[in-house]
Amino acid sequence: MPLQPLAEYELLAALAHGHLCAGQILGLRMALVGVKLLGLDDPSGKDRKRLISIVEIDRCMTDAIGVVTGCRLGKRALKFRDFGKAAATFCDLQENRAVRIAARESAKERARALYPEIAGPNQHQMRAYREMPDEELFHIEWVRVTLGAEDLPGYRAPGVICAQCGESVSFRREVVCEGRALCRGCAGERYYEPA
Repeated sequence: MPLQPLAEYELLAALAHGHLCAGQILGLRMALVGVKLLGLDDPSGKDRKRLISIVEIDRCMTDAIGVVTGCRLGKRALKFRDFGKAAATFCDLQENRAVRIAARESAKERARALYPEIAGPNQHQMRAYREMPDEELFHIEWVRVTLGAEDLPGYRAPGVICAQCGESVSFRREVVCEGRALCRGCAGERYYEPA
């Protein structure tokens, strides 16, 4: 689908996320800036195999980025790096270039100053984020991103069986400890404890 006006994406974002909020508008604007700077006019259509998006926070804006870009975790085109920042990097695999876009903290105060008559930060931010120029809303930086073959969409390789738990590990995510291939959980990175 070729790029749509912001209002069209707002409807899609509200459906995908369950509501529309300032974070959603921020994510939509961020993704639109990113794909336009990369020169992609159909990110979820003809350009879909060219684009990987790396998000740095697991908040509302991340869902909105997927609406514009078509990037999804299940398609291996959306990557999550838990940095806790309202930022995302958009990578054009064909041209080997990337742009990182981070929300400016000053945008919140600017939104409050633009619309002091609107009660509540979400409401004045929603309005301001629709209207603010890109340079007031975002810090934009061209960056270099190195992705291994195992991180690309369509990568296929046999899994490795963890020597401790017996579960299969895909995409070269195993860890070798004392000569044994282990999943990250058995190597000490477990996010859960067996009950």
